[in-house]
Amino acid sequence: MPEPVLPSTARTLLARVARVQRDGRAPSLVAGVVRDGGLAWSVGRGDVSEPHTDVQYRLGSISKTVTAVAVLRLRDEGRVHLDDPLERHVPGTPLGQRTVGQLLSHLGGAAAESPGGWWERTPGGPLEELGLADEHAVLGAARRFHYSNLGFGLLGELVARLRGRAWDDVVRDEVLAPLGMTRTTPRPVAPAAEGHAVHPWADVVLPEPEHHAGVMAAAGQLWSPLADLARFAVFLLGDTGDVLDPATLEEMAIPAGVDSSAPGWSAYGLGLQVMRVEGRTLVGHGGSMPGFLAGVFVDRDEGTGAVSLANATSGPEPVVFGLLADLRAAEPRIVEPWTPAPSPVPLEDLGVWFWGPSPYLLQALHGGLLHLGPLPGRAGRASRFARRDDGTWVGLDGYYAGEPLTIAADHLDLGTFVFTRTPYDPAGPVPGGVDEGGWRH
Repeated sequence: MPEPVLPSTARTLLARVARVQRDGRAPSLVAGVVRDGGLAWSVGRGDVSEPHTDVQYRLGSISKTVTAVAVLRLRDEGRVHLDDPLERHVPGTPLGQRTVGQLLSHLGGAAAESPGGWWERTPGGPLEELGLADEHAVLGAARRFHYSNLGFGLLGELVARLRGRAWDDVVRDEVLAPLGMTRTTPRPVAPAAEGHAVHPWADVVLPEPEHHAGVMAAAGQLWSPLADLARFAVFLLGDTGDVLDPATLEEMAIPAGVDSSAPGWSAYGLGLQVMRVEGRTLVGHGGSMPGFLAGVFVDRDEGTGAVSLANATSGPEPVVFGLLADLRAAEPRIVEPWTPAPSPVPLEDLGVWFWGPSPYLLQALHGGLLHLGPLPGRAGRASRFARRDDGTWVGLDGYYAGEPLTIAADHLDLGTFVFTRTPYDPAGPVPGGVDEGGWRH
């Protein structure tokens, strides 16, 4: 069980949620913070029954992350690859040459919405009834980030066809049930909030419709209570259980498409939003459907998450980012103490190396990793590296992500870049050689 937040922290969090619910005029709003494997604090405001953690709200696009997990399970099993064209698994669409990876990261150029009536407010059917045409490939592949509900509808169809079962059943059996999210369902199961639109000029509400979206369900169908959404936040913090390999979860959070329309730094990985908020990198997803708003974001460096659900079409500001900031300010994470650890390479391999005349520092990190980057105060490229089975190393991030690093006695070989112990060491294999006259003045 997570340790509850301090009383002073609870009051700060409550004050934020209360103001967002009131000022945003949400009929009800439930929210909480997550750490140490569960909800450390939660509250319900407005017209919400108790226990507030068990009332279902519609998740909207958080369903996309659940769909992405189902797709990546297939990838990890070798049944699909991110570079596969959609046509290989779902033939007959105008987006057949767009890849699975492009669709997961909203780089496939697919139309934002499916054709016909607005799928969020009208019942849906099978893929064959959508009437997809060439015009629904609105951009070239991999040209720019373009958020696409249609793309995730097609990914849900891919999951259903490869598993031979409906998307609803696959995500229930492979993602939700193993995580203990047993109250997360494709249609509301009491107790569940009724979705409302709030009049812009008066304090009156209008019920919003609810239905099954058919093939588009994978983009926004799921309903969930706060307790289940908190468990999903724990999943995003790394407690993946048997649902997904932790390395695959890390892959989901690597930015692929950048949302240049966002006011801050915002990107999209494989079914996950990656945002830079007040100097922190947050991972998760927001959601909206007629009558509902939802959010789940985690700060993996801090080991905390925040979740929120409201039954309003629009109005309340996103509260999860403020809750994470409040919790971090009031109860910052106390990191584990430093302890000595063996170096993953001989100590003589570490230290200063030179790329041409530029000095770089190779150092060992906790966890068996290496880091190569410029000396403090100098500009240059930096990356972390992990050991591969053949004894070489591979870049994890930065410019050298995916690039091989080989450590020799007199040089480092990094994707054709050679680093030597002295600037342009004539005894090293410097590309193009070194002028025989040496350094001059």
